[in-house]
Amino acid sequence: MKIGLVLPAVPGYSETFFRNKINGLKSKGHEVLLIVPYSSIENKNGYHIEFGPNLNGGSLSKVFNSFIALIKLVFTSFQSLNQFWNLERKSGTNTQAIIKKAIINCHLLKLQLDWVHFGYATTAIDRELVAKAIGAKMAVSFRGFDIGIYPIQHPGCYQKLWEHVNLVHTISNDLLEEAFQLGMPKGFPFVKITPAIEVSQFKSGAREYFKEGVIKLLTVGRLHWKKGLEYTLEALSILKKRGFKIEYTIAGTGAELERLIYAAYQFDLTEEVKFIGVITHEAVATHMATSDIYIQYSVQEGFCNAVLEAQAAGMLCVVSDAEGLSENVLHEITGWVVPKRQPELLATQLETLIKLPETILKSTSERAVNRVIDEFNLEKQQNAFEAFYHY
Repeated sequence: MKIGLVLPAVPGYSETFFRNKINGLKSKGHEVLLIVPYSSIENKNGYHIEFGPNLNGGSLSKVFNSFIALIKLVFTSFQSLNQFWNLERKSGTNTQAIIKKAIINCHLLKLQLDWVHFGYATTAIDRELVAKAIGAKMAVSFRGFDIGIYPIQHPGCYQKLWEHVNLVHTISNDLLEEAFQLGMPKGFPFVKITPAIEVSQFKSGAREYFKEGVIKLLTVGRLHWKKGLEYTLEALSILKKRGFKIEYTIAGTGAELERLIYAAYQFDLTEEVKFIGVITHEAVATHMATSDIYIQYSVQEGFCNAVLEAQAAGMLCVVSDAEGLSENVLHEITGWVVPKRQPELLATQLETLIKLPETILKSTSERAVNRVIDEFNLEKQQNAFEAFYHY
């Protein structure tokens, strides 16, 4: 089976869920074509990539490249273009908009695929009819940003999508419920497949929490406002005032770095907080093996692979109740779930956790490790996607 996976870019270092999915499908004999916007990078990480047209540069360059892309499409894939044109015309799209859409999607319209799978719902906007035009089935995945954030600024953005998608993939029940609120018809075919990890890369082993009275905390991910890191810093400042000795490591980079460094200064946490930037996956595993508490106090979060990895490593996990996190971690069973945007409450939960007997901490960690091994392993996820594409 030939599957085209449409993404906004080649998967980055933190997007392990896409890398795992692609590798899993290839291992089962499927051909996976990664479809991304134009980039000067010809290939990366061994992926089979189809780049979009080069629409960068000045106005003259854009016009010229658009014209060339359209002419090539006419001569190489006229049947698909004609089908796309007729479908868009039937849906009420005007001629100028159809031409623009044809240029943007020229790399897709020339392909022969069994499935076109949009890795984020936002990547399907203005492409809702492409799959039908090339005779493929269409799937779309729901993730945090495109279901929880983007539609707030763009009401009705998925109305056309609901009319043409064949099958929906959701990573959590909460995101599915939000999609229903956004207009997805009740009873629409969907499959829930959560993220998964290579559990063998994370060893829980024998642990002693809070050695020498130091609370070692860790967060891994993009430095983005939705990660709630400022609320986390405020909670830790409260803990410090209550007399706890803290070491908090934040791995990752992003637009909020400068703001967060200043926030740490304002909360008197300059000595306690370390920003270590982007680190390798191996380094992540090392930090998880030597830290006590993994904290993911996000404002919005689809699911979060790093939380799965932290549980597999035997860390004590404290998360917010944002979207899929409360499915990722089960409150007081495999970790602790705290209502978002409430740093005082987060500080109190952390203090309660720290004072728990070692036996409770270890039993919680053991339940988390076993659940990740049983429910969130790559083999289970790969088998689920194998069945998904035989829908």
